[in-house]
Amino acid sequence: MTTHKSKRPRGIYLLPNLFTTAALFSGFFAILAAMNGHYEQAAMAIFAAMILDGLDGRVARMTNTQSAFGAEYDSLADMVSFGLAPALVMYQWALTGLGKAGWLAAFVYTAGTALRLARFNTQVGIADKRYFQGLPSPSAAAIMAGAIWISVDNGIEGADVSYIVAFLSVIVGLLMVSNVRYHSFKDVDFKGKVPFFVMVIVMLGFAVVLLQPPLVLFLIFFAYAISGPVMTLMKLKQHREGRKPVSASESGKDDKSV
Repeated sequence: MTTHKSKRPRGIYLLPNLFTTAALFSGFFAILAAMNGHYEQAAMAIFAAMILDGLDGRVARMTNTQSAFGAEYDSLADMVSFGLAPALVMYQWALTGLGKAGWLAAFVYTAGTALRLARFNTQVGIADKRYFQGLPSPSAAAIMAGAIWISVDNGIEGADVSYIVAFLSVIVGLLMVSNVRYHSFKDVDFKGKVPFFVMVIVMLGFAVVLLQPPLVLFLIFFAYAISGPVMTLMKLKQHREGRKPVSASESGKDDKSV
């Protein structure tokens, strides 16, 4: 009796991996732009990588072309676009004058991204899809890129805000590896129908972003970064209030009312 071994499938899906490659190229271009002193272009490239990174997974699900290769490739591209690129751009722009403290702050951000991605990959299929554990790396990269973009637009030199940038890099890096939960918005039904006024709000949102892209984008992702700790503190407060012991006078009142 002959047995046929299952052949390992060869080849990769082209369409979703094209978006991943484009996101990887955007991160690579951001590093090159920073090396040549074009920091605004570097920030824009990081935002472009965010858009492309969001599209590759969605395209893979829509075309039913998910694969283990695609997931690993996407994670490696994220490490470059949202880990190395923001850290190196930020270092080149503002942190070089701080010496060891500068590269240490950049490394904390880079290591935070790597640990965040590794933890995410090990929790696929286990964690609650409604929430992310730790600040997502694309959002962290958007905060860093937005800060650079705003500063360059307003003529602020990186050396003038080097300590603020170092502090921001460390805080954002630590938020990525924290246990703080963030809404993933994966439970939003984009295929369902919505009232007409929702489309009006979306249209107004695009208009606001186009008025001041760097400022609006930075504020959106900065607010998202703050939302995690705020939500965690609110839940801790509710938990403590639920476990608050009842005083003797309150229990006596309850006994009389029964």
